[in-house]
Amino acid sequence: MSNIGCRIYNKIERLPDELINQFKDIPVANLSDNMGRIACIDTAIRPLNKVRLFGSALTVKVAPNDNLFFHKAIDMAQPGDVIVVDGEGSTSHSLCGEIMYRYAMSRGIRGFIIDGVVRDCESLDELPFAVYARGVQPKGPYKNGPGEINAPIAVGGIVVEPGDLVLGDRDGVVVIKKADAQEMLEKGKAHNAMEVKTFEDIAAGRLNRDWVDQTLAKINCEIIE
Repeated sequence: MSNIGCRIYNKIERLPDELINQFKDIPVANLSDNMGRIACIDTAIRPLNKVRLFGSALTVKVAPNDNLFFHKAIDMAQPGDVIVVDGEGSTSHSLCGEIMYRYAMSRGIRGFIIDGVVRDCESLDELPFAVYARGVQPKGPYKNGPGEINAPIAVGGIVVEPGDLVLGDRDGVVVIKKADAQEMLEKGKAHNAMEVKTFEDIAAGRLNRDWVDQTLAKINCEIIE
């Protein structure tokens, strides 16, 4: 019998590390521009330090203000994973702090993305560990459950499935489905190259801006002298 709301799935289909690692220098914004601009989580879930984040999502659904299943997820995670937590956006109690940051680092986990709040944020100024959250709250969590691990969750308006590729920088977080990862790598690299060329054109004074007036004409914009 299935115990919905209190269950753990042990297995995740992860992307190969050699594929994931090629995303580490591609900005989130460039990937988003090639995904219809609808694949980024709500920017209310923001970076709490400058550490770039990329890896396979290990998903956690917790009861608001409770981190029992979050703790279990850290014990289960593999090196290179990113733990993504659906805390229903609650800001009443933090879901983790410095002890959990340091323990996760010791297990090779790359970071946390939390639809909720955290504490001990000053420690993140010194730790090479990425954390994204809605904010900071000194009150700690409960540890009673229920919850689920490695089931689909919703975080900041985006569905995240276990094994999805998640990437974060100072702009925010983008989520890439496993089936789309290779295509998005190629498009992301091409976008990076296009931007480099644009920067060179700006520096050389040869940037073509004709598209601005062409677009205004297309929408019949009235120009008044």
